[in-house]
Amino acid sequence: MKRIVAILWIFLLPCLVIAQDDLLSSIDKTDTTATAEAAFKGLKIVNFESTKMVNKKEFYFIVFHRFGSIQTGLDGFFGLDFANTRLHFIYGFTDGFNLSVSRNSFNKTYDISGKYRFVQQSDDFPVTLVGYSQVAFNTLLDEPVLQREVTLGDRTSFTQQLLISRKVSEKVSLQLMPTYFYEGYVDYAPQDNSQFALGIGGRVKLSKRFSLNMDYGWHLNRADGSPFVNPLSIGVDIETGGHVFQLHFTNAQPTFESGFLGNAIGDWGDGNIYFGFNLSRVFNF
Repeated sequence: MKRIVAILWIFLLPCLVIAQDDLLSSIDKTDTTATAEAAFKGLKIVNFESTKMVNKKEFYFIVFHRFGSIQTGLDGFFGLDFANTRLHFIYGFTDGFNLSVSRNSFNKTYDISGKYRFVQQSDDFPVTLVGYSQVAFNTLLDEPVLQREVTLGDRTSFTQQLLISRKVSEKVSLQLMPTYFYEGYVDYAPQDNSQFALGIGGRVKLSKRFSLNMDYGWHLNRADGSPFVNPLSIGVDIETGGHVFQLHFTNAQPTFESGFLGNAIGDWGDGNIYFGFNLSRVFNF
């Protein structure tokens, strides 16, 4: 797995993630408070949040749709029979502060998140720094699973990230995401509830309407013998009049942070991966 990741980064990082210009005059316009053009045009790289912010008084509706494993073949119609969907709503209170709510069919999870910019890349500062905080609630968890009464603490997970991006050139942007997340209930008992990860991602603009994206989450304190793996995702962004499509393959079916960082089970080497898409729509108020 480590060899696969290394090879992918060697070949993909020189030409990695997002392109969207016409529609993006509204969907992905330059942040009004920025001193430099945003490093990313989309709010997500693939799984991980990017440093892109929703502008003041903009309202985004995003559908994240992740099918089952393509390894199911024709029997499961290459995963299309086992979809996981997340409905996500984001509002920009200011150019530097966004608040969102969503519902994910994975474990019937609801989450609330905030995204806030500390500083924008400029001639005086080499990177953009953005904070991201999320609280998620697993409403599927029940007493037969835990063999005891289920508490609010069992259902709750939260995530704290620092997003650090650098627009290297007009075509290439890179990002680091040091992450702490806590799961009230872990599916693998030896795993600590408090967990740490380092996300790595980037994009390369391929044309006016296409880009190649990639992100990877390196779990830093995974328990020995855990059935879960590090999430690796590769995709493209396509702008088509009025909508932005993100099409991707990943080894993690959940689409919220503690879900894909702590509960990915796919294996790229075995072809046990998931096809999915993200679709964004923006409204201005």
